[in-house]
Amino acid sequence: MTEAVRSSITVSDADSGTRLDRWLAVHVPALSRARLQALIEAGHVRVGGIERKASYRLREGEAVEVEIPPTPPEELRPEPTTLAIVHEDDAILVIDKPAGMVVHPGAGRSTGTLAAAVLAHAPETAGVGGPRRPGIVHRLDKGTSGLLVVAKTAQAYDSLTAQLAARAVSRRYAAVVHGRVVPSEGVIDAPIGRHPHDRVRMAVRPAGQGRRAVTRYRVVERFAEATYVEAALETGRTHQIRVHLASRGHPVIGDDAYRPRSIPPLLEMDGLALHAASLAFIHPLTGQRVEFAVSLPPRIERVLYHLRGINSNRGQRRRSPR
Repeated sequence: MTEAVRSSITVSDADSGTRLDRWLAVHVPALSRARLQALIEAGHVRVGGIERKASYRLREGEAVEVEIPPTPPEELRPEPTTLAIVHEDDAILVIDKPAGMVVHPGAGRSTGTLAAAVLAHAPETAGVGGPRRPGIVHRLDKGTSGLLVVAKTAQAYDSLTAQLAARAVSRRYAAVVHGRVVPSEGVIDAPIGRHPHDRVRMAVRPAGQGRRAVTRYRVVERFAEATYVEAALETGRTHQIRVHLASRGHPVIGDDAYRPRSIPPLLEMDGLALHAASLAFIHPLTGQRVEFAVSLPPRIERVLYHLRGINSNRGQRRRSPR
């Protein structure tokens, strides 16, 4: 398949009240239930032009629009690449991903991925999880750096994915955002779904049109025009921290995708001022809770150094005699 396939089917009276996922399994039999579920979650299925959950009950006369994107080739070739390995044992691999590296192949990127580098480093990950995502249980955006864990065995994969689903994995991020964040700590509980007019971006959506997303944050340091915050994920939606903070008027510095034109850029930087600084979970083999942490990368340290310099200069000017 080289191009996306789109179709629209009208719900009959006999199918009224049927769950969306079950209806799709009957009317799109060429795709597996797992593939259909993935299409729903990615926003490729709409009912009357609106994204719906798999559990949505269809009504007679509604038009179900299905977009099936091209399927990338299944084979993933190992690509030997130097990895910043924080921890490795027989079950897991904890990596500090650099900004600019894509985690797994997708639209527009088939080589140079973390997945291919993992496969070269640990060939036993082949067949763990998906064929193009060997051992990958969660991901980071291309422009985001920091910690992620890879499963080296099927047992470890099942354990880690179950922990993620149960919200038992602790993921804390360091972010530098536009504006002065108030209050000093809080919770953003707002559903996230595909942007209604831009399929590449996500957005905070009205109730029933997105999946629940919860981000906790606390202010670490404030500057004249920016704030350094720590954010913790309770859920793991695509672009969650970026979307949630931008929805409050505080897009991550360097994130042109979610920075509105009304907010001028503060700094030019390679990647985002967003870093997965710590990660904790139950080790699949030992049953003990383990925690890993890494320092801020140079690109974010440079941002903080610049902002602190601006603050210091402004303070000196205020104290200078007139």
